[in-house]
Amino acid sequence: MTRIILSGCNGTMGKVIAASVAKRQDCQIVAGIDLNDTVNQDFPVFSSPALCTVTADVIIDFSHPSVLSDLLAFATHNAIPAVIATTGLSAEQVEQIKMTATQTPMFFSANMSLGVNLMVELARKAAVILSDSFDIEIVEKHHNKKIDAPSGTALMLADEINDALGNTKEYVFDRHSVRKRREPQEIGIQSVRGGTIVGEHEIIFAGPDELITLTHTAMSKEIFATGAINAALFLVRQSSGLYSMKDLIASV
Repeated sequence: MTRIILSGCNGTMGKVIAASVAKRQDCQIVAGIDLNDTVNQDFPVFSSPALCTVTADVIIDFSHPSVLSDLLAFATHNAIPAVIATTGLSAEQVEQIKMTATQTPMFFSANMSLGVNLMVELARKAAVILSDSFDIEIVEKHHNKKIDAPSGTALMLADEINDALGNTKEYVFDRHSVRKRREPQEIGIQSVRGGTIVGEHEIIFAGPDELITLTHTAMSKEIFATGAINAALFLVRQSSGLYSMKDLIASV
């Protein structure tokens, strides 16, 4: 039985993960970390990582970027692997995760969905084949309570496409502020916020007289919970290092 500490346990995703774990026989949540530690759970909840006294095998983090430094320090001090699924992290914070991974296993992905990560591989291949004559645009849609824009997944998709093309592309987020024709080296990234949209990402390859699109639509947050839990069970078997959904998929 894998013992999990859930960071952000009283947030929207935290509650989904807790409900998903409750249905499984191979893991259990033994403690939670959340600034709002007054909500009753089936496990003890601590307001910060430093206050957590419970022993566990792995951490799942779906909280807020402001928690990251303290959580990584806790993981390092206690030699506990961590799955970092929080979005909106800065480049400096991503570097922190990479540094921590030299001491204890770290799993980091902007999106925990198997489908999205399959989309990444398809997008990389399409970009290489179509790049000479096709423009690339990414449109992401999320609910009206999502704070960061563009989404971490949209940036991940853009980064993967750009990497496949030798990092020759530049990102454009705000076309209305620049009145000029679109340049071939651009990847446009647009954000939509409204209603209760769980998450939709579309990659548009627009060429001469034809249009190719790759689309992933999340129907519920449970797909992200399942991915994070499976990542945690995978991570406890690994040595120090930085892992991602590519590693998890390859292990199946």
